[in-house]
Amino acid sequence: MKQKLLILAGYFGIAPAVLLVAILFSLYLVHENNGYYNKSMDAFNSNVAFKAIPEKRQETAIFIYQNDARVEALKKFFLTYKSPLAAYTYKIVDEADKHSLDFRLLPAIAMQESNLCKKIPNNSYNCWGFGIYGGKVTRFSGYDEAIETVSKTLAKEYKAKGLIEPDEIMKKYTPSSNGSWANGVSFFMDRINISL
Repeated sequence: MKQKLLILAGYFGIAPAVLLVAILFSLYLVHENNGYYNKSMDAFNSNVAFKAIPEKRQETAIFIYQNDARVEALKKFFLTYKSPLAAYTYKIVDEADKHSLDFRLLPAIAMQESNLCKKIPNNSYNCWGFGIYGGKVTRFSGYDEAIETVSKTLAKEYKAKGLIEPDEIMKKYTPSSNGSWANGVSFFMDRINISL
């Protein structure tokens, strides 16, 4: 019994002391953290801590563009023959894609008709023999207009009517040809294809 009284007295003596130490320690922590919270609130209220828009930083970005092999093949073809169309390779590929044409068709016709623009009527920009017959000469304001017009015509007046291959196109484009026009265009299309 004596042992139980000692345990009970120890409990009532030690428990309040432990509780008092815990309360004092908690008050100490609150006091210490109060300074921290005040500093945090000061930072929150300042213009530096949180911003909706991040600060500007100098960054370097690297963009990698994959070249279209068709553009490179045409450029090589045009440069080999020193053609002014070398500066229009993107335009030719874009127009071919726009009208679902073989990208090699326009350059091959230009090679067959004018040796890639070396033999054209003055100030015509017409490398394709387009609308040139008898005394008539179709002139364009520049190569851009010529490429757009010839591509559009090939799509609407030839491809849309099932004339896709050079020998089919020849029957309407240059009906007086004995087949040499189609052979030449096919040959030059193959030459461009070798570059791919």
